[in-house]
Amino acid sequence: MGQFITLNAQDGHTLSAWQTGPAAARAGIVVIQEIFGVNNHMRNMCEKFAQQGYAVIAPALFDRTTRGVELGYTPDDVTAGRDLRGTLSDAEVMMDVDAAANALGSRKLGIVGYCFGGTVGWWGATRSTKFAAANGWYGGGVAGTRMERPGCPVQLHFGEKDTGIPLTDVEAVRAAQPGVEVFVYPGAQHGFGCDERGSFSAPDAALAHERTFAFFAKNLK
Repeated sequence: MGQFITLNAQDGHTLSAWQTGPAAARAGIVVIQEIFGVNNHMRNMCEKFAQQGYAVIAPALFDRTTRGVELGYTPDDVTAGRDLRGTLSDAEVMMDVDAAANALGSRKLGIVGYCFGGTVGWWGATRSTKFAAANGWYGGGVAGTRMERPGCPVQLHFGEKDTGIPLTDVEAVRAAQPGVEVFVYPGAQHGFGCDERGSFSAPDAALAHERTFAFFAKNLK
């Protein structure tokens, strides 16, 4: 089982983070939260990577505004999460991501994120030099930053029926980044990988996990 630890960002900010996985792991994964904080679902996602043999850290990005955020998935929670996301600058987010990477030491590192974190996972490839592989699930901001240049292999996952990420956005990403592996899951909605949401799709989540694990196994070996 994991535990919360404290990280120190470049600008002096301290933040909490969920840490799990074997201490002797040869590779590590930084897991980036949705807009709901490092909640039960995010900790469960961390454990999935720990079970694959990785050292894992999930930084609590909302600590810059409100510490200890763990939201659910009601409409009110969505509104609260979006409001919290709006208080963070992209630069602050990336400082906290890099703090998590630094805490994992000299291991070969990957980054994976979901929802808001799916966009940050993409930025891990384009705005950080810490990662050897980057993976994003249903990141709504990827299309808007699709012209950025990734410095490592990237794999992205989108739901066909995601009302917040139209397929035109996905195709724009594909056109701008032909070297990026992009998967679309037929019939899947936003958040299809979260078993605490009504949009959860067990078959699509299982396939996306299988692809994600294989991607990291290839690029972090």
